[in-house]
Amino acid sequence: MQRPIDLRSDTVTLPTEQMLRAMATAELGDDVYGEDPTVRRLEEVAAQRAGKEAALFVPTGTMGNAVAVLTHTRRGQEIIVGVDAHIYDAEAGGLAVLAGLLARPLECPCGRLEPAVVEAALRPDDVHFARTGLLCLENPHNAAGGVAVPATEIRATAEVARRNGLPVHLDAARLFNAAVALGVDPVELTAPADSVMFCLSKGLCAPVGSLLAGTAEFIAEARRNRKMLGGGMRQAGVLAAAGLVALETMVDRLAEDHANAQALAQGLAELPGLEVDAESVQTNMVYVGTGLAPAAGLVEALKARGVLINAVGAGRVRFVTHKDVDREAVARVLTAASEIQG
Repeated sequence: MQRPIDLRSDTVTLPTEQMLRAMATAELGDDVYGEDPTVRRLEEVAAQRAGKEAALFVPTGTMGNAVAVLTHTRRGQEIIVGVDAHIYDAEAGGLAVLAGLLARPLECPCGRLEPAVVEAALRPDDVHFARTGLLCLENPHNAAGGVAVPATEIRATAEVARRNGLPVHLDAARLFNAAVALGVDPVELTAPADSVMFCLSKGLCAPVGSLLAGTAEFIAEARRNRKMLGGGMRQAGVLAAAGLVALETMVDRLAEDHANAQALAQGLAELPGLEVDAESVQTNMVYVGTGLAPAAGLVEALKARGVLINAVGAGRVRFVTHKDVDREAVARVLTAASEIQG
């Protein structure tokens, strides 16, 4: 019996053999004391890849975003975010519960927060209003279909914050997917932001971990906030070792995932009853409308045929490609979908 084709997320990837060997032989120490050499090396490499002075290893992207927000803001301030931004919509209310912030969610067409819209949302100096404390951008933008936002657009929006004395945090969980899709150095995408978070445990296939990067001063304070949230791990080098391999060996191959997603999107677009904008697929995500049929029905029908996907709404599903989904697997998915939709 064939194993299911798991397209629920790129977080389902398993570490490579090279990662497992690196984990087994990693040089370790107590990272809370700053004594784990493998973690220190990962943080140095991550800072360099993000174009920042320093970086901090955290267990998850959600914690990385929470630490960034806590470090940038004061309780009672307002954070400007896209209405469907991951940090606002899918991180368990951490902005309010952990940081004590009001969210100012703005419409974000095609994953873009327009500069004029951000400018209009800034609060005046009036005692009736919470002070605007932070602008958060997302790239690539998950809910917009994994779209990669060009550096010029990030800079234009970030410039509004800079003119008004606001820090900018970039939630770039799949930073390298965006960079590969746009054909640019990741630093071009991160440069406009004061801090950036990216994940190792998605398309890069490491088992655990994300990085938060920024100035040395910012990261020193972020380290304190990580400890407060319970993220001070001890011999964390056993995890960081896999992260180093991920950054060294798994970035360039993301183009394969993008090509497979495009092939999948084009095939699904040909099936009756499905709504797919194949031209908008830039990275490894394919969002599909199910028309009048419930999304849950398609999820269950595909599961019965050995294909796992997630519903992301009453009439919308998401397919995510990754290293464990090759072109043969894409063909199997299309066959299964055609049996259902045909």
